[in-house]
Amino acid sequence: MKYNPEIHHRRTIRLKGYDYSQAGAYFITICCQDRECRFGKIENDEMILNEYGTIAYNEWIELPKRFPNFELDVFQIMPNHMHGIIVLSEHDVGAGFTRAQNSSIVQNNITNENMVFSEKEATVNPAPTITATIGDILGAYKSLVANGCLDIHKQKWAGVNPAPYMGKLWQRNYHEHIIRNEQSYQTISEYIINNSAKWNDDKFFTE
Repeated sequence: MKYNPEIHHRRTIRLKGYDYSQAGAYFITICCQDRECRFGKIENDEMILNEYGTIAYNEWIELPKRFPNFELDVFQIMPNHMHGIIVLSEHDVGAGFTRAQNSSIVQNNITNENMVFSEKEATVNPAPTITATIGDILGAYKSLVANGCLDIHKQKWAGVNPAPYMGKLWQRNYHEHIIRNEQSYQTISEYIINNSAKWNDDKFFTE
């Protein structure tokens, strides 16, 4: 279909005029298409990752190897979305923020009690130096997770004809909020840490 601005126009949720490659901390939310619970379930206030959720988790923690101006902070994979704080910096990653300790998450019966990664851990075997924007980083993440999940889907249904259609994994775009001060950082990090315990009250909650 030829591009039609009346049909294809979508309102941007980015901050107009903001340089997304500049240093700063950002609160990120990425949702599954139609809020479908793809990544697992909540049991006893803990997130239990399935195969797809494990891919979402693993690809997130591998991102600093691809983008050396990028550092992970507290994050949480939820049944149908993920939240995370990420830090972009030209030099001193994460300066000015006191790191939060994440709640535990169960990944195929393996508990990972700390989701906060230090600068040293995040820069092991770094990729060649590039200046990546938020869009570059999240676009790569969404693509890597979608491809990994599709591979699992194909393996699961190999030999079945016709195989079920996996469908689109991610909702288009993402939500992002610039963290401007310590108080905002503490509020957001606590929200992420407690997200699984408050799943029933979450705006993304689905049965």
